[in-house]
Amino acid sequence: MEDRLARIRLMLGEEKLEQLKNSFVTIVGLGAVGSYAVEGLARSGVGRIRLVDFDVVRASNINRQLYALGSTIGRNKAELAYERVLDINPHCRAEKMNLFANTDTFDTILEGNPDLVIDAIDSLGPKAGLIAEVIKRGLPLIASMGAALRTDPGAVRVGPIKNVIGCPLAAKVRNLLRKSGTHLDFTCVYSLEPVGELKKKRQVDPETEHFEQGRRRAALGSLPTLTGIFGLTIANAAIQQLSAEK
Repeated sequence: MEDRLARIRLMLGEEKLEQLKNSFVTIVGLGAVGSYAVEGLARSGVGRIRLVDFDVVRASNINRQLYALGSTIGRNKAELAYERVLDINPHCRAEKMNLFANTDTFDTILEGNPDLVIDAIDSLGPKAGLIAEVIKRGLPLIASMGAALRTDPGAVRVGPIKNVIGCPLAAKVRNLLRKSGTHLDFTCVYSLEPVGELKKKRQVDPETEHFEQGRRRAALGSLPTLTGIFGLTIANAAIQQLSAEK
């Protein structure tokens, strides 16, 4: 195990590596962004990772999701993430939860007060609901805003959601959080790149048309590169936060 983390130790030093080993992170949403966030955290030596997603792999996921392969179609994303994390770091206390994030499951998802919660949900209602609940409980949070429709990696930023401009998803999340009385001081990863007329880019095709928890979701075009960059940017911010001097 020590050999697996040798380069992390060289980069951060023994003390900060120990902080990562003793950290507990919950990641909700294991798709295009979340899967890459998990990857970065697993390879950095984070000692406990809780993996939450209710969905299964579909063929349309293969262009951008780390766990999506021809051989994994139909399998649960949380299960695949769990297997991969343990293959990377057998000493990680990985947990898998095949759950939809809502008021009925928040207690289970956030049980044990994680050192950090990562929101990589792509549905507006559950995303805003999880963020509000995490902030209510006083837990550290990093949330992903919209990665779809973007093409410019140089426009990706890390900062408080209250300062985000040019992201329609961030604007909608802020609106819902204000209505619930939730503060806007938490960290998010977002893009400054304008997305143009979203409605012209939205579509529902035979592969992606399905119902989830009673809601129909439309597909948005996305690149494997930008969604992955979002996820790894989240992981990078998380590593810095978890290994910071106490």
